[in-house]
Amino acid sequence: MKNKVITLGEILLRLSTPGFARFTQAGSFQALYAGSEANVAASLCHFGIPAAHVTRFPDNDLGKAAIQTLRRYGVDTQHIVFGPGRMAIYFLENGSMQRASRVIYDRFDSAFAHIERGMIDWDKVFADAAWFHWTGITPALSQGAADVCWDAIAAARSKGLTVSGDINYRRNLWQYGKTAQDIMPALITGTDIVVAGITDMENCAGITGASFEEACRAFMQTFSQVKKITTTIRDSISSSHNRLTGIVWNGQSLVSSQPYELTHIVDRVGGGDAYMAGLIYGLLTQKSDADTVEFATAASTLKHSIEGDVNLVTVEEVEALVKGENVGKLLR
Repeated sequence: MKNKVITLGEILLRLSTPGFARFTQAGSFQALYAGSEANVAASLCHFGIPAAHVTRFPDNDLGKAAIQTLRRYGVDTQHIVFGPGRMAIYFLENGSMQRASRVIYDRFDSAFAHIERGMIDWDKVFADAAWFHWTGITPALSQGAADVCWDAIAAARSKGLTVSGDINYRRNLWQYGKTAQDIMPALITGTDIVVAGITDMENCAGITGASFEEACRAFMQTFSQVKKITTTIRDSISSSHNRLTGIVWNGQSLVSSQPYELTHIVDRVGGGDAYMAGLIYGLLTQKSDADTVEFATAASTLKHSIEGDVNLVTVEEVEALVKGENVGKLLR
């Protein structure tokens, strides 16, 4: 059975202050390469699911370094294209206790923002694939990126792939003359599994509800092909202490995970991507909705203990957490 997952999206150079230093204190930055969709692909590779990432890199040493990072995680990079432009960057200051984390983006005019139709051979990309994943970040970057995302969704559906989309509304990214509601509804129409909170549904599709379940019902009435809508509920007691629960609406009932107390958080960036990878893994391996949301939320929980954007854990580690085994132990 085919189980290869394809992801599409921009990869950024992440520059983090050392430890919990503030931007104004930093004399150096730690460099990593990551992006929301690529984080999903890398996490799936650690779960034993083959994954390939599609993007456009600048044709310079930063692009080469980024592609080497993906290969170290086991991600298939054969469909990545190169061209003129720059590497997008984001700067991260990790918060602690009551001080919030902060991110500064520097991604304007990046190589990926200049991606255009015809640069990617989607028939070739999807030849051996079962699943395609996209996020709302991609169509927010440029009209070209939105067009490529639409072409990918259309090609995936024509080949019978499952399509998932984390619609992930980010207001500050929509700067090229279109709004999310101009672009996103058409993309959602081609999507089977949607990651969205109430505000995402409102901002991307104009759909509201007094509760998550009510909003999901209205969303599925508009987008009848959507089979599941999922999100996480995060209670932020402080930057160092969060409480996390996953929920899935499957069109008939609301399924929730157990809540996880995330104390002494090491790095919360990529937590949503870890959840998405866990969700895809659960559905690809035909877990029930209840078992899938438990696995996905446990995967996200473990990500908060790991530096960087990528969730470097195995299926066995996630399943042990779901069962409450080996929690905080010294394993040797």
